[in-house]
Amino acid sequence: MKIPALTCLFATAALTPALAADPRFIASLKHLDPQVRLEQICDYEAMNRIGHGNSGFSPDRAKSDVMSAPRHLGDLLVGTGGAFRSAGNWYRFSFKCQASPDHLKVLSFEYQVGSIIPESKWNSYGLWR
Repeated sequence: MKIPALTCLFATAALTPALAADPRFIASLKHLDPQVRLEQICDYEAMNRIGHGNSGFSPDRAKSDVMSAPRHLGDLLVGTGGAFRSAGNWYRFSFKCQASPDHLKVLSFEYQVGSIIPESKWNSYGLWR
């Protein structure tokens, strides 16, 4: 499947409710620092939202901090430098993720999928096959 370089996809919580996370994953999150927990729950939500959208992607990994660190604004995480892996390729994405105060549930999630990340850049971003 060939994806145009500027393919963008936008999903909002108003269109799709937050997806429930696996109970084992939620239990493991409780052992993390709250800021790390927020990033992890938002990465998990990114994989679910992108994978269940009409994008044709099937993410198996998402990282909110690949090209730049996301901004922590209380229970809100905003990032422009995220990446997700689908079918062996990495793609850029930006997002806004609103979580519950305990950072164990996503209340709303918006994202935009960007261009494919060339394999020649993977090493510099800490990405892998």
